[in-house]
Amino acid sequence: MMELTHDTFFSGRIRISQKKYGYRFSIDAILLADWARDLKPGLKVLDLGTGCGIIPLILGYRCPEIRIYGVELQAEPAKIAAFNVKNNQMEDRIRIFCMDMKDLRQDVTSGTVGCVVSNPPYRRARSGRVNPDSERAVARHEIRIDLYQLLATAGRMLKKSGSFFVVYPAERLADMIAQMRGADIEPKRLRMVCSKGGEGAKLILIKGVKGGRPGIAVEPPLIIYEDDGSYTPEVTEMFAP
Repeated sequence: MMELTHDTFFSGRIRISQKKYGYRFSIDAILLADWARDLKPGLKVLDLGTGCGIIPLILGYRCPEIRIYGVELQAEPAKIAAFNVKNNQMEDRIRIFCMDMKDLRQDVTSGTVGCVVSNPPYRRARSGRVNPDSERAVARHEIRIDLYQLLATAGRMLKKSGSFFVVYPAERLADMIAQMRGADIEPKRLRMVCSKGGEGAKLILIKGVKGGRPGIAVEPPLIIYEDDGSYTPEVTEMFAP
């Protein structure tokens, strides 16, 4: 039987369960949910690689009038995501599908979607140490899905002028931009993410637009931690109800 931990967000307004041992979400998911938070009522949103469903739950809380589909390849995280949706009484706005995103077609989401979000595997399949835990390995390395396949899925599912939001390692910025353009998703906003002030970027946040015109706005860096290890005011605000 899976051993779970239970946490709350937004002063107890959202309850999150996830495996105690296995892949667990990190601050990256919180940053991405905030990056994609300004969504119009009635929008259909697709989360590719939803894990325990943390991003759909945050977006569903922030934007209660949107419809969200979460796709997760691995059975146990998908089961937990469905439990979290039910436990937070969001079945009317969030649906979880356990399937390979490479097989995803528009009929699953009743047509194209207006927004795709993703916190995908960061590492190439044969780069670095692969975690012996298969669930963590698939979540962190491009074992079952690579960047090309992720962007092909996003491009296939997005409607024209739809938005794509992603968090990714800064060192793979060139790869991300190249694959986005290959999927006809034009990068429009970019923000570097630094652990502390004065340090180089470890992550990037990118917004792209399907069929968009060239031209990208580079925003001021996002700093996660103060010198004492506490969150900066901007990141602290992301946890506020």
